Amino acid sequence: MKINKFLLAIMLSAAVAVVSCKPKDADVKAAVEKSISANAALAGVVVDVKDGVATLSGQIKDEADRAAAAALVKGIKGVKSVTDNITVAPVVTNIPVVSATDEAISAGLRDLTKDLSTVKYAVKDGVLTLTGEISKLKNVAFTQAYMALKPVKVERTGLIVK
Repeated sequence: MKINKFLLAIMLSAAVAVVSCKPKDADVKAAVEKSISANAALAGVVVDVKDGVATLSGQIKDEADRAAAAALVKGIKGVKSVTDNITVAPVVTNIPVVSATDEAISAGLRDLTKDLSTVKYAVKDGVLTLTGEISKLKNVAFTQAYMALKPVKVERTGLIVK
């Protein structure tokens, strides 16, 4: 009887020792965050650890950094697996908007409105303002023609289509 109690006590002690040796999620998370913060390219990465599973989220600039983050975290003691929810930021290109100058738009409109005596126009800073009257039949062709002149904006509130 005493031996059974002694063996039971030994087994309970061993079980507690084994469980207590496992790294805590908070410690693993701290180690992962320290590793990530050491790499400036991974500044947008956020980590959460639960039961040894590291979940990465946030946004970074390219796919190579995403793969590097996952590989870095997989190598940290206490991480069983990695769930990669990191998104790659879209590439932003600055393509200039091409618009014609006021003079070019005015010259084109002079030609377009020579047969449309009821349509008046004004151009300032690339903004085309149309007033007057136009028939439905001529409106479609006229609209396509003045849009080909590439104004920045078109104000048609004063143009009446009949």
